[in-house]
Amino acid sequence: MTAFLGGGRPLVLLVALAATGCGSAARSSPVRSGHDPLRPAARAAPRAVALRVARTRSLPDPVQLPGVGRAGSETLAVAGLSAADVSVADVVRLSPGSPRRVGALPRPVHDVATATLAGRLYVFGGGSAAGPTDAITRVAAGGRVSAAGRLPVALSDATAVALGGTAYVIGGYTTTTPLRSVLAFRPGRAPREVARLPHPLRYAAAAVADGRILVAGGTDGTTARDEVLTVDPVRHRARVVGRLPMRLAHAAGAALGGTFYVLGGRGDALDGQRAAIWAVDPRTGRVRRAGRLPLALSDLGAATVGGRVLVAGGRDARGVVHRELLELVRR
Repeated sequence: MTAFLGGGRPLVLLVALAATGCGSAARSSPVRSGHDPLRPAARAAPRAVALRVARTRSLPDPVQLPGVGRAGSETLAVAGLSAADVSVADVVRLSPGSPRRVGALPRPVHDVATATLAGRLYVFGGGSAAGPTDAITRVAAGGRVSAAGRLPVALSDATAVALGGTAYVIGGYTTTTPLRSVLAFRPGRAPREVARLPHPLRYAAAAVADGRILVAGGTDGTTARDEVLTVDPVRHRARVVGRLPMRLAHAAGAALGGTFYVLGGRGDALDGQRAAIWAVDPRTGRVRRAGRLPLALSDLGAATVGGRVLVAGGRDARGVVHRELLELVRR
């Protein structure tokens, strides 16, 4: 893309973050697991399972790249860009019940990263016409919003996941520099860098599957990427474990049944949206086709809720912003 909004956001957009993703704990260090997240486990790899659409509902308004995640028993979508490419502050409850607006962030933003910690949704950074923000905002069930800290730098275009009571903010953009950082955040503690990515990364898909942080695709600021990365915050490293069948950014990530799913997205072309769903084995990095979305979309948000993946909004190849809320289940 050739033009940018404030906050380093291209006029035609993003990666959903989404996933999505952010608890509290006494220690400030990242959680330590009993195995090496970078080494395949001895047990058999999970079978990749195709996803299908079980239900379609409507959001209150069309939105592209909302941050999606859990707050208590509710699934919320926050921020994003409207059909007119304008930042929004909306907090929308996706479930339970019919989707409806339940609150608002302190300011309209887009390209936020989200993760759930201790039953609250944390919103990291985001862009706006005035530039990116370093704010960390906490959203509780019912849409109640409060300040939760500051990032070390104002950024947008990042992705976040939660693992063991810590949120990890992956990559991003400062309006001048794509970032390689992986930041660890616990409520009440200042974020700190715990790993470096092999290359700068914006608009990547990410999720935690089988206790591992998986990151797929994204763009280095110039070119879409095809790498599947795993991040080990304990050993402070990240490495390539697989590759997508094509270069892909602006996709959504979610985990279900021990599998990491990469949904939709596009390459470098603004009208290169894809409908494919890819399943990534977190133990081996193997990538397999796992179904299709009803429509080729980029800039969508996704989160896992029980045995479903909720997919919210997105943008198609014509530049039309969508308001569908899809519920995907395994076949």
